[in-house]
Amino acid sequence: MRTRQGDDEDLRRAAWRIRQRAVEMVAIEGFGYLGQALSSAELAAVLYLTALRPGHDRLVVSPGHYSIVHFAAGVEVGLVDPAELATYGKDGSRLEAIGTEQTPGLTATCGSLGQGLSVAAGLALALRLADSDRHVYVLMSDGEMEEGQVWEAALFAAHHRLGNLTVVLDRNNSQVDGPTEFVTTLAPVVDKWRAFGWASAEVDGHDVASIRDSLAALRGDPRPSVLIGSTWTLSGLDRVLPGEADGHFIKLSPDIVEQARKVCAEGEATAAGVPARSW
Repeated sequence: MRTRQGDDEDLRRAAWRIRQRAVEMVAIEGFGYLGQALSSAELAAVLYLTALRPGHDRLVVSPGHYSIVHFAAGVEVGLVDPAELATYGKDGSRLEAIGTEQTPGLTATCGSLGQGLSVAAGLALALRLADSDRHVYVLMSDGEMEEGQVWEAALFAAHHRLGNLTVVLDRNNSQVDGPTEFVTTLAPVVDKWRAFGWASAEVDGHDVASIRDSLAALRGDPRPSVLIGSTWTLSGLDRVLPGEADGHFIKLSPDIVEQARKVCAEGEATAAGVPARSW
């Protein structure tokens, strides 16, 4: 059932459920892309529950390994069958660790990073030519900003003033080779998007009220828009995950899984939000 727009407590609870489901999926094999779900839990909760119109709007998950957060959030709005989560990563499952053309509830997902925005821009232009009121939402990672194809698509979208296109960018400063700022300096992120002609906003990616209000404000702009959420890959579970944990790909022992379950249950019960350290 969709959360009432504006109910911050319900949105925080949904974010904790997203974390809980991600923990359960990673626990199947004991390792996986948990950090992506921890960092983008609030971004996904607000996007799926207050902005996206499931089955009507178009949804692209550009980094295929972020499919875990799509599965966890998709349950909230009926895009994913909760019973199917138990098949995550198993042979023959539609819920693969890296999304494919079989991934339920998505218009597109991409394996090679940086391709999703090009697909989404094409969808947005086609929808406008068809005089459709559908909106196109794209979940992106900050590491993808290192790909030239992203900026070609950004120029294209701004040139055509695709106001029906919104990017939600998870700025968690993490990629497979280490912190993004160590690999390639991305800052100032918001200024780069603005220079390319996009309506842009930067928020604490774990503050549901800021995310919701900024997304709503961006929707009224005639330009393509991007919401940049500054996040942390251990958010919510830093008490149980080792401090040296690789936020990009995490190994979970049975003991840590059990502790994580308790923390997520406690977080949902109290809707306490996230630790003071957001990123």
